[in-house]
Amino acid sequence: MSHDFSHRVFSHRVAVLVDEGSNPFEMGVATELFGLRRPELDRPWYDFTLCAAEPSVRMHLGMFILTGIAGLEALESADTVIVPNRPEPELPVGEPVLAAIRDAAARGARLVSFCTGAFTLARAGVLDGRRATTHWKWAGLFRTLFPEVRLEPDVLFVDDGDILTAAGSAAALDLGLHLISRDHGAEVANAVSRRLVFAGHRDGGQRQFVERPVPSVPDTSLAPVLEWARERLDRPLTVADLAARAAASQATLHRRFRAELGTTPLAWLTTERIALACRLIERGEQRLDRVARASGFGTAANLRTQLRRATGLTPSAYRARFSTAS
Repeated sequence: MSHDFSHRVFSHRVAVLVDEGSNPFEMGVATELFGLRRPELDRPWYDFTLCAAEPSVRMHLGMFILTGIAGLEALESADTVIVPNRPEPELPVGEPVLAAIRDAAARGARLVSFCTGAFTLARAGVLDGRRATTHWKWAGLFRTLFPEVRLEPDVLFVDDGDILTAAGSAAALDLGLHLISRDHGAEVANAVSRRLVFAGHRDGGQRQFVERPVPSVPDTSLAPVLEWARERLDRPLTVADLAARAAASQATLHRRFRAELGTTPLAWLTTERIALACRLIERGEQRLDRVARASGFGTAANLRTQLRRATGLTPSAYRARFSTAS
């Protein structure tokens, strides 16, 4: 059985599986994104449940004990199951938890892991042959334990359709906002991001970290250059244009983008153009050539290619799913 995550009358059940030693941060991320009401968005939000194998769960380092939450039966009706991290991923996971995950996968639920939660999904056997990521610190151990998984250790998160995995703790926010964008569109995801005062969430292909010495004199923030570029996305901007605006060489600009944003100038420009195109389509713009010009893609054909690559949808399918004017 498969689920359609795109229906406009939204009724989507999210269950967060909490286990012995779970980190409160990842649980908090899921609660903030999917559990809090969003009356300012004027649309149905998620049904949210915390669940565990036992009636009380001791969180990481005994910070607190969680009680009064649902049992594993909550996973039986969940559309999305989130597995947060366990700071000691080499420790075994109880068979009831693994069986519940396998059952959820078998009936078509969307599976999500934060940080080392990928170890739990892998132990359940649902990641064999699939793309996934986890925290860079544990990538070597993960590869040793689960050689059948196609690990991508350098990215923030991996969207493999019905299974999505995030790297470190902060990447859980990026993946959560990506899920909201998949379910409700880029405009809603941006609204939630602003509500969180979280500066524009990052796409999954960005690197987890960049190893480099701390400079004695920090680089000037890229914020002015980024704002300047966002106001000119309808123009044929190049990396050379950005470098000139930053009064830096292209090599220096690449280095600063990697350091501050974890991506390249060209990838950042493409992501910004996609986000603008999505917003225009969501707001009801029907003419693809106009969307293409306004977002800097030039032609409707290029827009179709870039949008499908970024979202998996054609412009018409994206409009049908997310347009607020329909």
